[in-house]
Amino acid sequence: MNFILDYFEKIGFYILYLINELGSLIIYIWNCILSLFRYSINIDNLFDQMVFIGVDSFFIIGLTGLFVGMVLSLQAYYAAKIVGVTYMIGPTVALSMTRELGPVLTALMITARCGSSMASEIGTMKISEQIDALEVMSVDPYYFLSMPRIIASMIMLPILSIVSSLIGILGGYVVYKFFLGLNGTVFVDMIYKYMKLSDIYNGLIKAVVFGIILATISTYKGYEASGGSKGVGRVTTQAVVLSSIYILFADYILTSILF
Repeated sequence: MNFILDYFEKIGFYILYLINELGSLIIYIWNCILSLFRYSINIDNLFDQMVFIGVDSFFIIGLTGLFVGMVLSLQAYYAAKIVGVTYMIGPTVALSMTRELGPVLTALMITARCGSSMASEIGTMKISEQIDALEVMSVDPYYFLSMPRIIASMIMLPILSIVSSLIGILGGYVVYKFFLGLNGTVFVDMIYKYMKLSDIYNGLIKAVVFGIILATISTYKGYEASGGSKGVGRVTTQAVVLSSIYILFADYILTSILF
């Protein structure tokens, strides 16, 4: 009997924890929004974050898109060959990259590379009381630390998503023409025939939402750091895991709505 009561007690504590976390996150988002109306955006800080999130990530995002597009083209060939529709490999690769794999994989890679850095950097500042020092100097930490990272993610994620999708399509074309020995003109013509601008727009909408999610969760977790360097490591892990989960969940919701 006590075992059953302990079990329900643990469930209750977990539910209370989730509610508390959700409330804290909403308050955090509200403070970030208010900081936009109180102050103008620090352009230098914003530009630094755009370089860090965007320019410095071009190589890894391009490499990811390239291999994903190549593998996708190869796998699509094995399936399409069975039913004799190898001419549909081009649209399959292009639509998969622009609608789904480009935005999602870009967001996950940026979460791993930049989201962890955001959480650890802000977490270290929280542990070392640098954030308290900012508040003493009347500097809003949400304006100075959070918003440049969130806005930079909103701007750069769609750009990186386009880069990933284009390089992925190029990788698929290379496999289609040079490795599989098929007609490259068919690959391109079928993309033009079946792909619409709405597919690109919807993929970019996803990228913007993913950028907001990963930057918001990562910076929020940084403010939650406590307990020294071990606490910073803990919130950094939480930031990456939670951002990835929320991105995948948002991807399903947006796909249901947009497509």
